[in-house]
Amino acid sequence: MKEQLQSIHQEAIEKIKKSDSAKHLQELKVAYLGKKGSITSVLRGMGKLSKEERPVIGDIANKVRESITHTIESKKDELDRHALEKKLEAESIDVTLPGRPVETGGPHLLTKIIEEIENLFIGMGYEVREGPEVETDYYNFEALNLPKNHPARDMQDTFYLTPDLLLRTHTSPVQARTMHKYGGQQPVRMICPGIVYRRDDDDATHSHQFTQIEGLYVDKNVRMSDLKGTLDVFAKKMFGEDREIRLRPSFFPFTEPSVEMDISCKVCRGEGCSVCKNTGWIEILGAGMVHPKVLSMAGYDPEIYTGFAFGMGPDRIAMLKYGVNDIRQFYMNDVRFLQQYHKA
Repeated sequence: MKEQLQSIHQEAIEKIKKSDSAKHLQELKVAYLGKKGSITSVLRGMGKLSKEERPVIGDIANKVRESITHTIESKKDELDRHALEKKLEAESIDVTLPGRPVETGGPHLLTKIIEEIENLFIGMGYEVREGPEVETDYYNFEALNLPKNHPARDMQDTFYLTPDLLLRTHTSPVQARTMHKYGGQQPVRMICPGIVYRRDDDDATHSHQFTQIEGLYVDKNVRMSDLKGTLDVFAKKMFGEDREIRLRPSFFPFTEPSVEMDISCKVCRGEGCSVCKNTGWIEILGAGMVHPKVLSMAGYDPEIYTGFAFGMGPDRIAMLKYGVNDIRQFYMNDVRFLQQYHKA
């Protein structure tokens, strides 16, 4: 029996050393050390041995089992190490190769314009406010001196969701909400950027969805000259210190008097060209003194408080400032177009 165990041991060690896979190692382990393995089969004959021989054979069997187990574990570690080295070799990276360039994005042109305008007015003491895009008829129209059936409502072809809910046609409702919130108890100096919606046919200069920024300043002794000074600063900061502005009479239901603001054409500098339609001026925004009825509905006493409001389109400003001739370019997500203005 001793010779059998020694023969099994020698045979097992030779096969283990020649093994080339973890699967084969497992098969050898079962064949020699398993319940039905070679060593177990030999030990089943220990009942025929004398009391003196049994401990000796048992000790030999344990040593053979330990030796085979140790050899299997060593061989497994060796195979694992070789497999890892082979994998690392296959996945090796040549750090001397030049790196692949990473495409970086940038803010959308409209986002840049809006942030530039926000920073300009924040520097003049204004705060930035936002409001819901789904608005009530009251705040979108009635609180701005546009009661139901008012003819001026036709100026803004509206998307109605219900008889009282709509997609806001301008950001002026944010002004109305802010004044109503203060209830005539404190001054207001704010701008409100956001997306607005109007039923319009999309073409190079019109869109059913576009951006707008409106401003409001309400306090005691606010005058038309304050509005002109504010707009003059805005025009020079946005378009250049050499730009001039002019105010023309206009009509808006929520301001009285109302004006349109033009800036001098940067191409011809007032001489007249195709860009300004030979007028020397380009229309840029609408403004005016807040209508007394709008102040009253918000809780402000128009005998004490006055104010001015203005509204501009960042889309139009971006088109003028960067020479974009089609408003649809802003909303088509054409990377080739957008990349031109990452560093603009």
